Amino acid sequence: MSLEAFKARVLPAKNKLYRFAFRIIGDQEEAKDIVQEVMIKVWDKRDNMHKTQNMEAWCMQITKNLCYDKLKSKAFQNSSSLPENWQLEDTSSTPEGSAEMNDIMNQVHGFISNLPNKQKQVIHLRDIEGYSYKEIGDIMEIDMSQVKVNLFRARKAVRESLLKINVYGI
Repeated sequence: MSLEAFKARVLPAKNKLYRFAFRIIGDQEEAKDIVQEVMIKVWDKRDNMHKTQNMEAWCMQITKNLCYDKLKSKAFQNSSSLPENWQLEDTSSTPEGSAEMNDIMNQVHGFISNLPNKQKQVIHLRDIEGYSYKEIGDIMEIDMSQVKVNLFRARKAVRESLLKINVYGI
């Protein structure tokens, strides 16, 4: 693979890789480092790129594996905490409406972060990144029925948690 082909096939996925790594790791600098490692690994394997059908899915798979390796390391577990800097701004509403929307989105992100890892990744890849079920299956190395089940369960858990908050105020 030439440098031009690398730029055309791999670099456009850089931002998606970062968001995915950040969602798993929860640390901006670590996510950036992981994306750099992915780019290096892909570049090192450039001679075998003609065998890869879906370059973006392969890069996401490498990102997922590197994130898991990082989470398993003791040094990272002792030094990190999940940030709470997710915000959604709606400039068309009133300040009260914006504050309420930010509170709801923070709650949703909190509910998502408390999901099991597989559900958390599937909901992120589908609802935030917009991948198809097949692409998610390729990235996570699971079959499409498992993708659908995990997505359903993740959405149901988030919905039930939101309803519990809104109805009971818990």
